[in-house]
Amino acid sequence: MDTAVIILAAGKGTRMNSSRPKVLHEVGNFPLISHCIKTAQSINPQKILTVLGHGRTEIKNVFKNSDNSIEFVIQEAQLGTGHAVSVAIEELSDFDGNVIVLFGDTPFVSAETMRKIETRSRRADLVVLGFHAPDPSGYGRLITNNNELLKIVEHKDANDQELALNLCNSGVMAGSSLLIKKLLKELDRDNKNNELYLTDCVQLAKAKGLNCSYLVCEPKEALGINSLEQLSLAEKRFQETARTLALEIGIHLVAPETVFFSLDTEIGRDTIVEPNVIFGPGVKVGNGCTVKAFSYLERCSVSHNCSIGPYARLRPGVDLSEGVKIGNFVEIKNSKVAENSKINHLSYIGDTEIGENSNIGAGTITCNYDGVNKHKTVIGENVFIGSNTMLVAPLTVGNNSMTGSGSVITKDIPADNLAIARAMQNNKNGGAKKLRALLRNKKIK
Repeated sequence: MDTAVIILAAGKGTRMNSSRPKVLHEVGNFPLISHCIKTAQSINPQKILTVLGHGRTEIKNVFKNSDNSIEFVIQEAQLGTGHAVSVAIEELSDFDGNVIVLFGDTPFVSAETMRKIETRSRRADLVVLGFHAPDPSGYGRLITNNNELLKIVEHKDANDQELALNLCNSGVMAGSSLLIKKLLKELDRDNKNNELYLTDCVQLAKAKGLNCSYLVCEPKEALGINSLEQLSLAEKRFQETARTLALEIGIHLVAPETVFFSLDTEIGRDTIVEPNVIFGPGVKVGNGCTVKAFSYLERCSVSHNCSIGPYARLRPGVDLSEGVKIGNFVEIKNSKVAENSKINHLSYIGDTEIGENSNIGAGTITCNYDGVNKHKTVIGENVFIGSNTMLVAPLTVGNNSMTGSGSVITKDIPADNLAIARAMQNNKNGGAKKLRALLRNKKIK
């Protein structure tokens, strides 16, 4: 049976005290809603519908260039979770399958849990995901009888006996699209919030003699984000999980608590990551690499057996081939570096292609920006760039060529040439002594 996923992301998130839509606040350098979309995609659903309201334009802009096949549905008036789902399910008029409802501010539901929900929803009429909360304050409670779910009571509407329970509602619900659509039409707003509660579908289903079931997940999977404090806690939990997974798959984190990952970070086996390394979004690192302390990488690709840092910065568009070495205090952006080339220290390389087995000396700068446009530098194979060389782009440096230290190169260098471009040295006999005396006399006066 086909499955569709509905993600509720229409809320304003008043407690965030922010002008940004709540679901665009980030964990692991990606919006909360991106985590939910990744969760939804883990079961390869036929459709993913995201319900938007507050901040709809800003959210759509974030995903306008995305490859994700996400459809957006607008909830003009926020009248509760039941109303939000009903708006989305109207778009599934020709869909005869199961629906799973997720929340855009609950980013940690796992792929494994999604598969369990999908499987259970084929045997039960409705399935709800619950969790045992150490502190259940603010959460709706699941009222159960053995494996049977009787109803869900919102915290504001619960009596003392119900509030004493700690089996809480995560908000995630699954069932037949036709059944949920039918139950939604029977909802009313007879509650303290004057809203249509999706949770009331359980009690309506039980009144019809239908089978309502529940699953229990780890509390951290059900963590909802409603404040900046909770966002900070979510970031902490995300990083803890990412570090544990990295260690489990063969990545050596020397000081795990100091390494920070993004949601899409990919690192190969036997790679060593030293302390205080940050992986921004869009980073892929191959096998057997070393990323040394205090390095920062974002939107770049690093092949196998490379060495990065310490104190290196790899900016967007960097593509390093196997065996490349990027040393301390090197910044590189939008550049390709071929096999076994080295940029050892104190250099800036931008908008550049470097061939195999080339060595870029300390203090080298590719002068790629003229104040209006960016220009490209092409450095060939087996090239030696002397220390403190300025390469003024656009420029091509041929294979097997060299530059003298301290040169400012403004013209192409043919293959096998040595280019020296610096002022001739002129030693003034006794000049230092005379200059010091002149300066002292000026100071006295």
